[in-house]
Amino acid sequence: MVRITNAKAASASSSEFSQPTTSEVFSTYKSHATLKAMIGMAPHGAITFVSGLYAGSMSDREIFKLSGIANLLTPDMAIMVDKGFLVDNLAPCKVYRPAFLSRITQMSREDVMQTQSIARLRVHVERCIRGVKENKLFDREIPLSVCGSIEELFNVACFLVNYQYGPLVKAWATRQ
Repeated sequence: MVRITNAKAASASSSEFSQPTTSEVFSTYKSHATLKAMIGMAPHGAITFVSGLYAGSMSDREIFKLSGIANLLTPDMAIMVDKGFLVDNLAPCKVYRPAFLSRITQMSREDVMQTQSIARLRVHVERCIRGVKENKLFDREIPLSVCGSIEELFNVACFLVNYQYGPLVKAWATRQ
């Protein structure tokens, strides 16, 4: 599963010339200054990929391109993404996305089954991301003055989640 997440960033003052400006990190979707990262998670619930932190104004598609994850994916792999995460032509592998109704009034049986399967896995992804955001470094606004080291700290926080709770998907861990 590949998912973009946000961390709130403090707004830049006019004296912070060397730091990212508020307009660079401002997310119109969140109506706040944010930093964004892409997190990849294996089927058993472990975080296996963390991109760099990007400005909140950057699109999810652009983050996918810049993150380098496409270079790590092979045609025999598959990734699962959210509805609006349109990276099919960027990923060299199968992309699974929940089905959504457009002009049709009812989903096919296959679409319903696939959407339910994706929803079950998304619960684990959200728990994992919540674990990162509950870290003391990321449960409040991130001062822009620490932008030089915040990326490393974010990576550490993401990978520490792997050790906090044990396997998030217990059924997968017991099968292996």
